[in-house]
Parts: sequence; structure tokens; C-alpha cells
Amino acid sequence: MHRKSTKVLLAVAALFLFYGTISGASPKRKESSETAVNVLTYKLNFPKAAVKYDSEIFKPFFLKYIPKIMDFTREIDFSDTPEEYDIWSDTKVNPYQVDLKDMKDTVRIDLSGFAPLRSRQVTSDFGFRKWRHHYGIDLKVDKGDTVACAFDGVVRITKRARDYGYYVLVRHFNGLETLYAHLSKILVNPGDTLKSGTYLGLGGSTGRSTGNHLHFETRYLGNPINPNDLIDFVAYKVKNNIFQLNAQNFSYKKEIAKIRFWTIRKGDTLGRIAMRTGVSVSKLCSLNGLRKSSLLRIGRRLRYT
Repeated sequence: MHRKSTKVLLAVAALFLFYGTISGASPKRKESSETAVNVLTYKLNFPKAAVKYDSEIFKPFFLKYIPKIMDFTREIDFSDTPEEYDIWSDTKVNPYQVDLKDMKDTVRIDLSGFAPLRSRQVTSDFGFRKWRHHYGIDLKVDKGDTVACAFDGVVRITKRARDYGYYVLVRHFNGLETLYAHLSKILVNPGDTLKSGTYLGLGGSTGRSTGNHLHFETRYLGNPINPNDLIDFVAYKVKNNIFQLNAQNFSYKKEIAKIRFWTIRKGDTLGRIAMRTGVSVSKLCSLNGLRKSSLLRIGRRLRYT
């Protein structure tokens, strides 16, 4: 009899504990407001009569806070800096020796940090000029005018050359390089880090120049790009914040490859060269900036196509 009473008491105690669990008699657990609800647990722990599937506890949990996109992820759509930029030369404008006229890919370049150079008045454009190709544009400046850096970057070259005169070349963090020539004075040194808009030199007419102006070039891996493709010099701002660089920007190289030259030898005249090349004297003069009475210097190359 004693054993039966003990069994009954244990059964009652077990039922009491079970009923207390399902009815919420036990101490409440503190649930985190940011913890997802396990629907199965609630279904098992609540009486069937209390189960309502449209209750808040059965709705999925979503974070109300949306984390910000990290800055570095903004760069993933842009092409990486080319490996050729491991080459660093403080003497050669184009040490890379890469021809991009048949490039297969499109390179996206961020131009959003552009700062005006100094002048918006273009006096000579990109392209063929007389007998040779002009790989930049000329902007009107007076001697002593400050010339600003177009984009953030690092100075790679500062020197004087026979054609450029005093010039500065900057490698930019967006992948471009820019060149500023015919300066009267250089204000920076190789290795200097410049913000866009920083003054890097003063306008002038050094080198192969007939008057004060700024010769400005934009390059990618040493290959010149027409600055007008990037910058609207009338509105004086970039045409698009993101520049899509592809083979079309270097199509002019194919035209240059078609050019043929005649090297002047002793006894040559314009008439004789015209007869040998099949090109009229007038066209020879037009292509090379000559007059019919001009003296021909031995060793000079004349363009005839």
C-alpha cells in the first residue's frame, strides 16, 4: 500500500510539473528581441487551444538595422590597377611599351575627383598637326599662371626636355597619367603626393613652343588619350564621372600606322619626291607645313600619306 501511495504521489508531482511548464507557471525566460523564433518549440510548449498561427510569435524575424556598404566594395566594379604600373620611371614618359589599339576589355576609370587645370581656352587640339601627330591639347595660359593637378596622384617625373621644356608627369590613383608641359617653373618633386587642384607648376613657353601655353596630355599605360574624350573644356568639367576606356579611344593609332615618310637625301627636290611617291608637290607641302620654295634639309622625314 505504501508503494502504491508513493507511485501516485510521484505521478501527481510529474503531472503538476508538466502542467506548470505548458501553462507558464515556471519562471519566464528572458527572450532577446533580436532572436529568431523557433516555431516548433512554441507549438510543443503551448496547449493546442493557445496556438494561433497568425500570432506575432510565428512571424519570421528580420533585422531592422541594415549595415552600411563598406567603402572598399565600391571599387569592385572598377578595373584593378594594371600590373605594368609596377614599373616606375622618373625619366621616361612611356616606359610600359604596351600598345592598346587592339585592347579587348573595357576599363572603367573614376573621374569624379577632377579639378580644373587653369584655362578652358583650347588653342591647339589633339590629332594631326602639320606633319606630325599632336598627342595632347594646348590651353591658353600666361607666363606665371598657376597650373593645377587634375586628379589625386603621385608625381612621377619632373624635368626639362627639348620638346616639352619644363614638364611634370603625374600618375593618378584612378589609373590615368597626366602630363603638363612648357612650364616656366616646376613647383613639385618626384614622389610628391598631390591632391587634385594642387599647384604643380607655372605657365610658360619653354621647350618647342612659340608662345605661352600649357600642353596637357592624358595617358593610360603610356598611350595618349584625347583629353576631349574625358573633359568638356567649354563647361570645364568631366563628361562623365565614370569613363569607359576601350580600343576605340586608340583608333587614331591605326591611322598613324598608315602614314609613310620619305627621308630627304642629297639631291632631292620636292618635284623629285613627288614623282617618286606619286603625291603632288602641293600635298607634300600641305602635309609637312612647307612652301614650294622651302629648303629641304638632308635627313628630314617628309610625310607623303
